[in-house]
Order: sequence, then structure tokens, then C-alpha cells
Amino acid sequence: MLKNRIARAKSLLASANVDAIYVTSRYNHRYFTGYDNEDGSVLITRENAYVFADFRYIEVAHRDLDGIFEVIMPETPRADYLGQLLRRDGVARLGYEDHQLSCFAKEALENDLPEGCTLAPFGRRLEELREIKDAYEIEQMERAQKLTDDAFAHILTVLTPEMTETEVALELEYYMRRHGAEDKSFDTICVSGPSSSLPHGIPGNVKLRPGFLTMDFGALVNGYHSDMTRTVCIGRATPEMKALYQTVLDAQLRSLEAITAGANNRAIDGIARALIEGDYPGCFGHGLGHGVGLEIHESPRLSYVAPPTLTLRPGNVVTVEPGIYLAGQYGCRIEDMVLVTENGYKNFTKSPKELIEL
Repeated sequence: MLKNRIARAKSLLASANVDAIYVTSRYNHRYFTGYDNEDGSVLITRENAYVFADFRYIEVAHRDLDGIFEVIMPETPRADYLGQLLRRDGVARLGYEDHQLSCFAKEALENDLPEGCTLAPFGRRLEELREIKDAYEIEQMERAQKLTDDAFAHILTVLTPEMTETEVALELEYYMRRHGAEDKSFDTICVSGPSSSLPHGIPGNVKLRPGFLTMDFGALVNGYHSDMTRTVCIGRATPEMKALYQTVLDAQLRSLEAITAGANNRAIDGIARALIEGDYPGCFGHGLGHGVGLEIHESPRLSYVAPPTLTLRPGNVVTVEPGIYLAGQYGCRIEDMVLVTENGYKNFTKSPKELIEL
């Protein structure tokens, strides 16, 4: 798996007109090494691959990566050890993650290069590699989503109007951690009543208020995220609330029907947007979805601001999450996470979507 990822990165060097890529960002480091070290780095040249780890991680690096990388624990300044390798592998142009590196870090890297070697921006090519998930990544996200679905089923059995938004959020997170998640995917959103009109509202230490309760949450498994939103109703929903909920559900189902390899990302967003805007103009202000993987928000996006020629590819994992938000009243969002296939999609999310009144 890791060897294949390294080979794919090497295949990009010629097209980027560089002799090597120096990886310093946390998520790209994890993509190539399989473990999390925010201080680690990777050098991939046309012929070789090196991973640099300090004493805290060197045992893990040797255990998991010997035979895949040359594992190095630097004991000299970077100019010495990196310079030696760049000279040895004949690197004249070193690609760097220009969208990740600060000006200060770029200047420091330039100062550490040997004579005759220059930096060249590598762009987002590594993130583009990560858009196509391999079998291992798909398995981890399916596991993460299974925990998320199970947490939703659990919360329905214990949720009462006497709980606070914070307590509901913590119960979801505790369930996922207790059943195998290494962490939550992101700060859980759990907002009720008028606060449900806030797409990214923060749970408060207040009892659940009657009306919509929106829960947006996910689990982290081996570095990979899940992401799901379900909206339920505390008490009975009014006819107006039921109509709004049905509009959101219809928008999601119609958008899902369009998910397949080759489908235009902006057009899929437009399906949901056209349906919602007809009855609720200006109340769906965010994009329809986003990529998910090592980061909770990745490319590609399903959005009205996506590049007009962008299309889905097999192996993309994206969310589909339309919503309607009536300021000061209530809001509703329904979100699934799906894998794009050659002939459609596979939905990782199994939780029910009919309106649940509690």
C-alpha cells in the first residue's frame, strides 16, 4: 500500500519538473508513512524514499517502514543530512508544498539546500493523489462510519428533553470512543430549537429545546474520518417543519441519484440548490458536500463554487449534506458519506432518514 503511494508520487515528479518532493505537512506525511507525526518529514526522489523521525517516533518508523523507506533519525542540522541526500540523489530542483509552508519555513528550507539546488512549488498534487482512496482507506472510513451510525442508534435510546446540548454531544463522542474510535472527527455539532438554524452552531449547556435537534458528528479510525448529520424533532413537528424536512430529504435523495463517476460536481450541487431555492430562497448557503479522508474537509467539493469542469472520479469519498436554515426559527440538515464508483455510489451511511419525533 505505502509502496504504491510512493510510486504514484514519483510518477508526478517529471510532470512537475522537479527531481524530488520534500513533504513536511502532517496529513501528507501520514499518507505516505501510515502514522501520525506532525514533526516528521519525508523526501521522495526519483530513485529513493526517506523518512525522518526523531527519537519519539524512531522505533515506530523502523518497525513499520524499514524496507519501504530509508529510515533516518537526524542527529545533525538539516542542512547537513538533507544536503547530503540531495547531493547523493542528484536533486537540482526540490519540490515543496507551497500551499502549506509559511514564508519563514520556506526561507529556512532554502537556506538548508546545498549549492546548485533550488526550490520549486509542487502545488496541491499530493492532495490530488489523496482524492482517490485505496482499499485500505475505504475500509477505515467504513469502520468510522459504522461507529457513527451505531452512536446515532444509541443516542436515540437515551436522549431525553432533560439533557443539555452539551450532554448529547458528549454522549455521542463517548460512545464512539468507547467502541473503538481513536477520537471524534471534529467538534460535534448539537443544536436544538432556534439554535438549529446555525449550520455550525456550538452545543450549549442548555436543555434541549422543542423543535429540531441537529447532530453533526463523526468518528476517527486509524486517521480516517467519518461525517454524518441527522436532524430529529424534540416533541411534535409542525406541518411547516415537516414540509421543510421533506424538502431537505428530497434534495439529498435527488442529489444522491446523480452521484457517479464523470458527474459534474457543480451540477450535482445545483440539483439540491434548485429544489431548495424554489420554496426557501437564500436559506441554503453552504456547498452540498466535500471530500473526506485523512482530513475532515478535503477535495473534491460538491459546490456552486467548484471549478465548472470538475467531475467526480471513482474512489472519491464525498458528503452529500443539503440543509435549510431559517434564521431565528429552526434549521435542518441531512448528511451521508458516499464512495463514488464507476456506475454510481456506495453509501457508507446506514442511519434512517425519515423524520423522527422524540
